[in-house]
Amino acid sequence: MNTTPKRLKLANMATTINRPARTETARGRKASSRALRTPARGSARTEGDVEWIGREIRSLRKVRGMSLQELGRLTEKSVGYLSQIERGLSHPSITALQSISSALGVQIGWFFPQGDAGDPTDRGVVVRHTTRRRLSFESGVTDYLLSPNLSGALELLLSEFAPGASNGDAPYSHAGEEAGLVLSGTLELWVDDDHFLLSAGDSFSFRSTRMHRYRNPSKEITRVVWVVTPPSY
Repeated sequence: MNTTPKRLKLANMATTINRPARTETARGRKASSRALRTPARGSARTEGDVEWIGREIRSLRKVRGMSLQELGRLTEKSVGYLSQIERGLSHPSITALQSISSALGVQIGWFFPQGDAGDPTDRGVVVRHTTRRRLSFESGVTDYLLSPNLSGALELLLSEFAPGASNGDAPYSHAGEEAGLVLSGTLELWVDDDHFLLSAGDSFSFRSTRMHRYRNPSKEITRVVWVVTPPSY
């Protein structure tokens, strides 16, 4: 899903995200951890999603030693657009954040802001509805991360689609498989050349390597529980 979203301290996410493909020295990896994984306590509660995402993209890019021009080349996005995202002036679409994440060697899950601190006894097993981590997109899609972390074999999300919201006009694909259950509303789903219209109670499943996209064609909010394996969203 690129839909999607999707929200523990960022420091604990170090074990939940695949290692970036870019080669780094041991000293460089330690510096990366210090620069990227130790935000101020409660920063996600005082910053909007736009500012959070932009700051993390800029920090991660600088640690990689990557210029905006290089990031633009890898993502096929303009330098001006990327600069606006980093400065918190523009919110990336789902597909744009997917491309940026891939270019920086992380999953979208890296950008889920911290949630409120929960009961320590829940850690690693339970996510209370009051402590869900959230990731919102300009398209009107909001993803809530229902998994305690991203270190397991699957990722569980609750996706909310505002009326007319979608993952974008362009379909996309990624490794793994995904499935979902429509809790309420209507979901329009494209998988390769197939087109489906799902209502509350309908479910779906397909290999994520197939080109896919989705949107809410109705005038009410659509809610979908989404499962992705392995965590690649």
